[in-house]
Amino acid sequence: MKSTWLSVIVMLVPFLNGARNDNYMPPCANIQTARLVVPMGSPVTATCVISDDCPLVIEEIVRIEWHLDNNLLPISSYVAGASSRVSEVVIPSFNHTRAFLACCVQASPAQVVKGVEIRAGYLPEAPQNLSCQTNLTNPNTMACVWDPGEQETYLLTKYTLHTKIWELRKNHTYAVLPGVHRYTIPRPDFVLFSKMDIYVRAVNELGEATSVPIIVEPISKAKFDPPMILKVEAAPRRFGCLELSWSLPQHLFWVSNRYLNAEARQKTPNSSQWTKQPILPTKPANLCNLLNGTQYVTQIRVRYKQSPWSEWSSIQSGVTLESAPTGRLDWWMKVSRDQMHKQHSIKLFWKPSKRFCANGQNVSYVVSDQKMLGGKANLCSTKGNCCTFQLPRSVKKVHLRAVNAAGKSAPTECHIYPPKGRLVLSDVSVDPQEDRSLLVQWRTVLSSSPVDFVVDWRPVLNKELSLSQFEIVNRNQTSLVIKGSFEPYEPYDISVYPRFKDGLGHHQTVTSYWRQKAPSIVPKIQIKKTWQSRIELTWDEIPLNQRNGIIQGYKIFYWNQTGPVKVENVDPENRRVVLKDLKNEPLYEAFMMVSTSGGSLNGSRIHFEIQAFDAVTVVIIVISFGVGLAFLLILMVLICFSNHRRFKGNFWPVVPDPANSSIKSWTTDSTQDNYLASDSKEPNPIYLSHLSFLDLPVKASKKEDDSWLSSGEEMNDLGESICGSPFIPEYSGSNSGSVPYATVIFSDPRPIVKAPCVYLRSESKQPLLETEESFSPRSYQNMETDRMPVEQCFFGPCHDCVSEEAEDPDILWNDFPFLRALAMNDL
Repeated sequence: MKSTWLSVIVMLVPFLNGARNDNYMPPCANIQTARLVVPMGSPVTATCVISDDCPLVIEEIVRIEWHLDNNLLPISSYVAGASSRVSEVVIPSFNHTRAFLACCVQASPAQVVKGVEIRAGYLPEAPQNLSCQTNLTNPNTMACVWDPGEQETYLLTKYTLHTKIWELRKNHTYAVLPGVHRYTIPRPDFVLFSKMDIYVRAVNELGEATSVPIIVEPISKAKFDPPMILKVEAAPRRFGCLELSWSLPQHLFWVSNRYLNAEARQKTPNSSQWTKQPILPTKPANLCNLLNGTQYVTQIRVRYKQSPWSEWSSIQSGVTLESAPTGRLDWWMKVSRDQMHKQHSIKLFWKPSKRFCANGQNVSYVVSDQKMLGGKANLCSTKGNCCTFQLPRSVKKVHLRAVNAAGKSAPTECHIYPPKGRLVLSDVSVDPQEDRSLLVQWRTVLSSSPVDFVVDWRPVLNKELSLSQFEIVNRNQTSLVIKGSFEPYEPYDISVYPRFKDGLGHHQTVTSYWRQKAPSIVPKIQIKKTWQSRIELTWDEIPLNQRNGIIQGYKIFYWNQTGPVKVENVDPENRRVVLKDLKNEPLYEAFMMVSTSGGSLNGSRIHFEIQAFDAVTVVIIVISFGVGLAFLLILMVLICFSNHRRFKGNFWPVVPDPANSSIKSWTTDSTQDNYLASDSKEPNPIYLSHLSFLDLPVKASKKEDDSWLSSGEEMNDLGESICGSPFIPEYSGSNSGSVPYATVIFSDPRPIVKAPCVYLRSESKQPLLETEESFSPRSYQNMETDRMPVEQCFFGPCHDCVSEEAEDPDILWNDFPFLRALAMNDL
């Protein structure tokens, strides 16, 4: 930008000088320099001379300064001239590819009076690696290419191609476009079988350089078009040979086979390695040293003497003559015992050894018992690489043969060894490698002496038996690199078996992946249980076909609105986790991350909350309360039974049954003595101090109440109670609402003060016995003892509480309906 700006200023100076007059005016100054294009890093000298009539100079003494791309050059580089109008500058090393040098007059700002552009670069290098190639495809041409060199010139460099034909003595020069380093010579300018000199010249403003000439015969530099294979077939009566018929393209029929070289390559269809061998340019040509009865694909190419090879022809295939298979097969078998049928279940695997030759296309394999070598009865016949069958335990070996249309191979003996429970292996590991291979390593017990090891691998998702592959390893080897078509993100089971002379030892199996990535899915989190401040989360196992690797672990991220994010790591074998120390205030969010060594994947979020009292807590509280209450009730019942009589007396006093009363049997004092001495549980009348009734359901008429109450001073309660007696007309029997009971209360058998008889009313509403039943009361008598000299009143008058009318028995029973109910006759 600075250089452009200065250039514009320099270009404007003449116009400014001539603004006063339309006529031409000479420049204000002149700059003299040796060269405007200099080698990079060389010194540059320039002189500026200001004319006398320059309108930019007013003063007599002129002060001149130099600028290089708008940068002021130091005063030390100036050289004083003959006058103040002459100035010289020296740049010791010019390192710019392009720069503008300006002569200026000191002013404010400085005025440019003259400027020049100086360029720097390098001499061109001599072109290298010149080569030419003839194309015989119509139209015929010869293309030449060269290398301009590594050094950039920073200057415009032009290239020309020069040719000289010896026999014709013709010279040609071809100009090449800038930046192009190749040229195609047309067919009229060269002769196929005549030699010619070719070289390249490079020219720029600093000089020129020429490449080393090459001598070329155009036909020797010709690259032929690919030949055509017409037919490939087995050579007659020659094993391991193919016969090829081929020809050059039609426009090259004029080329004689005498100067041609031919080469063929072939391989089996399943192989990736080509085998090359030269062939004679005769037609047809033979390819030998091949396997018998094997299909090959082949290609050929040609060249003229030492010219470049043509491209390979199209692929053609052929099959050599068949012969009987030769060599042996590598095999191994898995044996399991059938206890019920006393047989061996056998899985036999095999593959061609390095010395085996199928020598045919349609090869099948036959497994037979050692007693059936004639082929009359075979255990298995297949074109695959495995076979399953059962044999009695008495059979010790079987024979394996390869068969094709030409014959059978020699039998391979396969010994049947039952499995042995010998622990030989430890620490089996599998590590993926770069080239679709797996490194298997293991350790062995020092005391073990296996014959060899068998490394077996198979895909986990595909259970087809024929996909199993194996390798047999020497007994001293503890590692193996297995190669195969291992697919990324697919699981494989790799097993290592130790083989002994008498059987197979205990094997170990490892599941591995050649490449891993993040799982395809993340299992959905399920809430299983919830406790106070805790929650249990569970999830299902990821299907094997969606794991894409070995699950290294699960991570549960959970948080609430007020707290930080917490992480819970879960072992891959344990698909459950219990989150603890949770709060019951805000809602929680959580999600799961599943990881393999190849990546991680996050699942969807779930929401949950913690209740203050969950169902389990409530159940525990209820159960605890119920157990405590039941224990208390059991304790109370036990206490009640242990103190039965005491509690019964306190809570349920003894109530005499009027129907079973024996009052009417009281006759004499002797009777009282008898009862005192008896063991009867009935209450002793001598202790009976007071009689009360239950509540009265139906009140008698006022006339009856009044007549009953008039017989004593303290008889109001008793008078009200007898109204429910079954012996009065208003009594309704068992169908009445309630029947009063009488309660008999005993006094302490101590001397007591004489007191009037008192009758109390009972508050119990328990029904009385039916009056229809026959009464058989026991006899109760008032008894006199030393401790009770005073006779108590019991259902009758005593000394102080009986009126004159009490002497009349008739009047007594009629006035006391309760005593009448007791049916105490004969008193």
